[in-house]
Amino acid sequence: MGLRNFIALRSLVVAALLSLAAPAAGTHDGQHDFDFHIGTWRTHLKRLLHPLSGSTTWAEYNGTTLVKPVWGGRASLVELEVDGPQVHLEGLSLRLYNPDARQWSLTYSNSRSGTVSPPVYGEFKDGRGVFFGQDTLGPRAILVRFVITPISPDSIRFEQAFSDDGGKTWEVNWVAEDTREKR
Repeated sequence: MGLRNFIALRSLVVAALLSLAAPAAGTHDGQHDFDFHIGTWRTHLKRLLHPLSGSTTWAEYNGTTLVKPVWGGRASLVELEVDGPQVHLEGLSLRLYNPDARQWSLTYSNSRSGTVSPPVYGEFKDGRGVFFGQDTLGPRAILVRFVITPISPDSIRFEQAFSDDGGKTWEVNWVAEDTREKR
């Protein structure tokens, strides 16, 4: 399959995945779906060191996540700071709500790269957030799936997975569990 055909197929797959999450008429607008995450959290993070390579080597980190509302809750800024074996990671995520689409876009950056990832798009249904997007891993075009599952009012699970076969299979490569810090 040529690169153009792959890119066209990938775009169709992402569009199909997003259409599954498209809001039905009359549903809530979702602009405050991330309000539950505002505050300071203790974070335990597991990261697959070499995604989509067959590797099963994970690194674990502990630290904090600080989530601030922006624009009255229609956006939020997430600051992640964690430490692991010989590694300190700092990440920044911006979540933006699109009122016309009734969906969120999520982007991510880390202090090492200083670049912003392509967004993933999606929404919350029945308390679970599912977001899809396109990215690259080295020279390969991939799909990205990001799932947010509130476990309780004081704990949340974040899971990222990659697919390099158009969404037929997914490999989880990032799992974070946040626990709200008590005041």
